[in-house]
Amino acid sequence: MADSAFFCPLSHEGVLAVRGADAAKFLQGQLTCNLNYLSDIQASLGARCTQKGRMQSSFRILLQGDGVLLAMATELLEPQLADLKKYAVFSKSKLTDESAAWARFGLVNAQSTLASLGLELPAETDSVARTDTLIAIRVSPGRAELWVPAEHADAVRGQLLIEEKPLNEWLLGQIRAGIGQVMPQTRELFIPQMLNLQAVGGVSFKKGCYTGQEIVARMQYLGKLKRRLYRLSLDASALPEPGTPLFSPSHNSAIGEVVIAANADQTIELLAVLQAEAAESGDVHLGTLEGPGLHLLDLPYTLDRDREIQR
Repeated sequence: MADSAFFCPLSHEGVLAVRGADAAKFLQGQLTCNLNYLSDIQASLGARCTQKGRMQSSFRILLQGDGVLLAMATELLEPQLADLKKYAVFSKSKLTDESAAWARFGLVNAQSTLASLGLELPAETDSVARTDTLIAIRVSPGRAELWVPAEHADAVRGQLLIEEKPLNEWLLGQIRAGIGQVMPQTRELFIPQMLNLQAVGGVSFKKGCYTGQEIVARMQYLGKLKRRLYRLSLDASALPEPGTPLFSPSHNSAIGEVVIAANADQTIELLAVLQAEAAESGDVHLGTLEGPGLHLLDLPYTLDRDREIQR
């Protein structure tokens, strides 16, 4: 990925708001992340699971005003909103779709641009910087999200003074950072550890009960994780959709699914959930056993159960 600074409008995601006196307390029993860790200078990844520990959504969550905001795939927002409202009826919290209230931009190698907007954003992942109107979040080294109230969007966009690139370039950076994401095609397919969510701060094992917690905790403490997130490359012309099955000659059925994919120069890079045994065999194919082969690439982190359970 080029070192030059650029930005991308984050048009693929919406914003779910949970506001009110009980917002954090209500969500603490719903989400994998620990809301007690959130602050004006700290955001988090997270997920919401079914009772069986399967992720209905994954998101980035931050404090704002009298509640919290969650950015997730646009198509997941309405079903999550409807489902959460059923559990919030006895809570002093209000759930709404605030997608239209925010413009969100992904910035790459743009620290000086953020500084020109009055945002001194630390390098540590999940750190947050704010002005009276703007919010910046460090999502991985060199990459940041900029949240702008919709009424200021045109003015701020005009102040960025860096190249605008297609969303593909932002997603490529996300893939290289090893950050998986639940998409409509993969809803309720993965438990959090299959997306390595516990390795990137999106699961807390000290927070207590939440929906699906028993399954997620059991996998961490007692289970052997047989399927997890890998980064791979693919020589093909068309981007595979999330949920596309992957195959290996050593197995009779699919051994994994594509999570997200993006074009990268002359190849495609993607994140996929794979059976570890099949992935390490190095013989993985897209779509069918006769489909194009995939090649394993490095992730920027390692799985460390002892460190992960301390969060």
